[in-house]
Amino acid sequence: MTDVSVAQPPLKASGAFYVETVTWVQHWTESLFSFRTTRDPGLRFASGQFVMVGLVVDGKPLVRAYSIASPAWHEELEFYSIKVPDGPLTSRLQNIKVGDQVLIGRKPTGTLVLDGLKPGKRLYMLGTGTGLAPWLSLARDPEVYERFEQVIVTHTVREVADLNYRELFEEELPKDEILAEVIGGKLTYYPTVTREPFRTQGRITDLIESGKFFEDIGNPPFDPAEDRVMLCGGPSVLVDLKQQLLDRGFVEGSIAKPGDFVLERAFVET
Repeated sequence: MTDVSVAQPPLKASGAFYVETVTWVQHWTESLFSFRTTRDPGLRFASGQFVMVGLVVDGKPLVRAYSIASPAWHEELEFYSIKVPDGPLTSRLQNIKVGDQVLIGRKPTGTLVLDGLKPGKRLYMLGTGTGLAPWLSLARDPEVYERFEQVIVTHTVREVADLNYRELFEEELPKDEILAEVIGGKLTYYPTVTREPFRTQGRITDLIESGKFFEDIGNPPFDPAEDRVMLCGGPSVLVDLKQQLLDRGFVEGSIAKPGDFVLERAFVET
């Protein structure tokens, strides 16, 4: 993996970007890492939205879309990223350290927001890989639990080591001083692994189709009258998940016209 230094002179805020300072970096595996930055008080976003994040390379901003993994109320910004060895951005971004500066776009956007969904009983957030990021934001947002009786977060990965944030869902959130009372047993975390032995194995689409997913969590199959769904992950999985929902009578929604499910199409590997 190329070791590209991100050392750079102090940056100045521009019309399109804030300049924020890295406060925390966590390398989960050789291909996955997370980081946090300071947050300008002027940045407002809804949990589930994404923003452009990047570095100045050769005097120009090099950015890509990242879901904000921290909830809208948090004083810092958190991001969850893959490492692409030859990626123009992540080959550099993976080497950031505490104290480094990054560019954060001033205009958050995205479809994975509560206002894109009609009222419902259960909220399913189905994610693969770093598609977990928006669920990290939404699962820590009290408004989610005000709107839904049950919140189910799925995370499908290739290997067990890729189940980053597992401790957050299984141990930390149930004990959190503030959120534990708000969540109150409403949150269900469902991790699955496709290439190694694990208690729940397989692609989430297959587990939905076979009914094992619903059997495992003790819920009835998808019902557009009661269930609302958010999708984020690899393109092929999104295509299959969307078709499963359409086949069951779900209608895609947007902020302009709320529906039964929403998905995010903004992400590419860079």
